[in-house]
Amino acid sequence: MNIRERLLELMKEESYKPSKIEEIMKILDIDYSQKKILESTLKNMEKEGLVFKTKHGKYALPERLDLVKGKIEFHSKGYGFLIPESSEIKDIFIPISGMNGAMQDDTVLVRVTKRVDGKSEEGEVVKILKRANTTIVGTYEKNKNFGFVVPDNKKIYQDIFIPKGEDKGAKTGMKVVVRITKWPEGRRSPEGEIIEVLGYKGDPGIDVMSVIRSYDIPEVFPKEVLKEAEEIAEGIDEEERKRRIDLTDLNFVTIDGEDAKDLDDAVCVQRLKDGNYLLYVSIADVSHYVKEGSHLDKEALRRGCSVYFIDRVIPMLPPKLSNGICSLNPDEERLTLTVKMKINSKGEVIDHEIFESIIKSKERMTYTNVYKLLEEDDAQLKNRYGYLLEDFKLMKELALILLEKRKRRGSVDFDFPEAKVIVDEKGKPIDIVKIERNIAHRIIEEFMLAANETVAEHMHWLNIPFVYRIHEHPDMEKLIAFNKFIHNLGYHIKGIGGEQIHPKSLQELIKQVRGKSEQRIVETLLLRSLKRARYSPDDVGHYALATQYYTHFTSPIRRYPDLIIHRIIKEYINGKLTEKRQRHYNRILNDIALKSSERERAAEVAEREIEELKKVEYMADRIGNVYKGIISNVTNYGFFVELDNTVEGLVDVASLEDDYYHFNAERYILIGERTKKIYSIGKEVYVKVVHVDVDRREIDFVLAEDKTS
Repeated sequence: MNIRERLLELMKEESYKPSKIEEIMKILDIDYSQKKILESTLKNMEKEGLVFKTKHGKYALPERLDLVKGKIEFHSKGYGFLIPESSEIKDIFIPISGMNGAMQDDTVLVRVTKRVDGKSEEGEVVKILKRANTTIVGTYEKNKNFGFVVPDNKKIYQDIFIPKGEDKGAKTGMKVVVRITKWPEGRRSPEGEIIEVLGYKGDPGIDVMSVIRSYDIPEVFPKEVLKEAEEIAEGIDEEERKRRIDLTDLNFVTIDGEDAKDLDDAVCVQRLKDGNYLLYVSIADVSHYVKEGSHLDKEALRRGCSVYFIDRVIPMLPPKLSNGICSLNPDEERLTLTVKMKINSKGEVIDHEIFESIIKSKERMTYTNVYKLLEEDDAQLKNRYGYLLEDFKLMKELALILLEKRKRRGSVDFDFPEAKVIVDEKGKPIDIVKIERNIAHRIIEEFMLAANETVAEHMHWLNIPFVYRIHEHPDMEKLIAFNKFIHNLGYHIKGIGGEQIHPKSLQELIKQVRGKSEQRIVETLLLRSLKRARYSPDDVGHYALATQYYTHFTSPIRRYPDLIIHRIIKEYINGKLTEKRQRHYNRILNDIALKSSERERAAEVAEREIEELKKVEYMADRIGNVYKGIISNVTNYGFFVELDNTVEGLVDVASLEDDYYHFNAERYILIGERTKKIYSIGKEVYVKVVHVDVDRREIDFVLAEDKTS
């Protein structure tokens, strides 16, 4: 047991009282010569929030001192909430006076100052453990002797003061990146220096660039990373060829979107004589090229994942790897890691192998073409891909079997409408196209799920260090609150009120609302009631998929966790996963899982923010147009309407001039005082676009007659 573990064990004891270093040394019988090591360990543990040092220099566990660790979530008015790390603790309200210099997303320790039964507890920040916003993107405003930056992120409610000479030549109205040099204290705003001038707000590309900078997404690869990539040989040497299983004769294909260039996965299906299926899922062997500790590896970990914006991709790996050597391009031999699964007619994997291989993809297929082959019997495509038609039919057959198996066990499948914003060469949105998921998407989805589950279970039973994709059981209080909402819509979660809800109950609810006008709001609020999936070295299962074993194995070109587990798998199957290496992985995997989860979250938020921005920009050119839509949510200040192209806007209650409308919170409706007219979720309405605020990402509608544009 190391000194860190001994300290935690000591402080967890009931008899332990906050103690100074000298007292701790005496209790643990630590020699005076080790005092500096102890001091350093306690200092690091204090930074992480594992221990807390009192004003009197005594150390204790934060929870023993009524302190709660978590992240600050601000409201634009200055107050906020602590979102605790522990899911068992409710959010804690923090007034402006209790922030004590904390900013949005900072990791802090909070002391509870008020407890109110049935309401949120109130607290104050006592220690800031980690700053989240060392740089901030915003709009510069210049005065005579100083300037200030108004943050784009409305949750950073204080402007940043810029002293004279620290503006880097920025002019009023320019988008800039500012580095914080002095953190806020009391009523004093934060202070900073401008480190990058992006350009004037409204200039082409500046909006996207601002979001990229806001979420610290690195666009340019360091020189040493690009140099390493360029030095990688493109061919497969004979020694490597000899030790791998050659699968180049099999009918492997990739199936992706039309514009995809980083092709991680290829699949092949065969029917065996006994009636079972043989499914091969071969994944690009990125770990062969990206070695542990290399510049490529460190940069991939820093990025965490590739980020897919409307008009560009910011890859995790340089294009020579992501689009070239690693990508499973057709008619090119590629190194892969393969999962070979024997699957019966019930969709059960009854045998499997995981091994290093070489494949040669026969075709680079798209979802559209596979769909047309299978569902539309397209003559031209049949002529081109006829030699693979039976393979695709077999893939469809197996995918539907796997889907049915998941449904039987209770896997929860959300079906949110997706749209693609089409932009011109200057980044201006010119169209919004709804994306329809088809059988080709289902084939790849089911095959990847099967591979991920098979690999996760295989590694689980080996009991070696690994990274799993986990999704914990939902908070029962959130589900109960959600159930109260859907009760007003005529729905109910089976089994609510028990200790836990089986995912099958949620699956049945989704099945009931599918195709109904209220589907979007029910699925959206249900998703918000569930916890976020994340990466972890602890295998606690995946609630939404209703499986005990799950990981991310299938996308090492674009996700770092997939890359690290490929490395572990290969070490194991080659007999190189020694006890020393296992100890090494045990030390690093928790940090990797945490960083990867954080970068994934940042990428998702950035992608969504740019999509919303472009949708609002698109509607800004359509003031006065009339559209048909569905009421997606109702509030006391109006109702939101979602158009067929997934754009959403607000009809303010003040614009309803035919009556006075009152909000019924129990039924989530607005009802007319005199007319008794009702506006409820799912009701079809016609709306006119009357106002668009691009900066605030807001669209205002008013009700209109049936004359769509």
